[in-house]
Amino acid sequence: MTSPRVGVGCIVRRDAEVLLVRRHGSHGEGTWSSPGGNLDFGEEPAACAPREVDEETGIAVGAPRFVGVTNDVFEAESKHYVTLWFEADYAAGEPTVLAHDELTEVAWFHEERLPEPLFLPLRNLRAGRALG
Repeated sequence: MTSPRVGVGCIVRRDAEVLLVRRHGSHGEGTWSSPGGNLDFGEEPAACAPREVDEETGIAVGAPRFVGVTNDVFEAESKHYVTLWFEADYAAGEPTVLAHDELTEVAWFHEERLPEPLFLPLRNLRAGRALG
């Protein structure tokens, strides 16, 4: 098992909908998640959130708001992430899969009717396992 890494997730809201991406090529293969990724060296977490949304989906978001932290252990893959969660309002653009090596789909879902399966960090956040 390796040392924990820092991930950043961004819940993008448009009215009662949230933007989700289907993961591909890494841990959580085939699960639905909010856009996100690894925090780069020296990067501010609040800057990472909109950067990841743009890199993965091509959309712009408003200023991110911190919502919590999850502790996410992927036993089968021997990966451990501490995920910093932000929320941001949709600003502009049409969602498109831009990170083809990481994602297969991107879509809006009503916040009360999310698809399954959800990525572990998002499940932990929704289950109230967030710290902060």
